[in-house]
Parts: sequence; C-alpha cells; structure tokens
Amino acid sequence: QVHLGESGGGLVQAGGSLRLSCAASGRTASSYARGWFRQAPGKERAFVAAVTWNGGTTHYADSVKGRFTISRDNAKNTVYLQMNSLKLEDTAVYYCAAGDWGTSPNVYNYWGHGTQVTVSS
Repeated sequence: QVHLGESGGGLVQAGGSLRLSCAASGRTASSYARGWFRQAPGKERAFVAAVTWNGGTTHYADSVKGRFTISRDNAKNTVYLQMNSLKLEDTAVYYCAAGDWGTSPNVYNYWGHGTQVTVSS
C-alpha cells in the first residue's frame, strides 16, 4: 500500500512560480512511475506530467511543456513539480499519483488528496 500527500499549493500571481511536493509512504513507493494531474472546476481530471520510477524519462502535457518540470528523489520518496510562468488557466486542484507509466488516470493505482493552486491576475 502506498500513501501520497501533496504540499506546496497556494495563491500566486500570473507569471510567478510554485513548487509542489508529493511525499510517499510505503516500501514499494520508489518502484512506481509517478504523475501529476489537475482538475479545474467543472472539468475532468487532466494529465500534467509524469516521471518513470528511476527519473530517467519524463513526459508533459503540451499546455505545460517548457514551464513545468517534474522530478523525483527516491531517497526521500518524494516527487516534485516545479511550476514557472504560471497562467490563470493553471488554476486547479493538483493531484499526485503513483502507478504504471502513462498519461491516463486509469493506470495510476494510488492518489493523494490534492492541493489547490490558484493563479491570480
């Protein structure tokens, strides 16, 4: 069993930066791919970024490519999402997930409770 907990969300002005963290507990946490998803009000949960179990491969949604960076520290069982040049449309609840590699929420077995990111003008 893997438990995930996000932190680092908050209110930021457009153009600003935030770094989200997702700490995992459980002996097998470091063996899973990790992903970040987001869900804005009235919208479905959408893929943001993913990283393989060893950090060797990353993948991003087109909407965040070049602005967001996903990374992981397996010694700390933690995954990060560095978000730069934030836009109003980045406002959402951000969820971290652990599971198989992919962009669909269906391939991830474990989810955090989410952290709110609000970008203001």
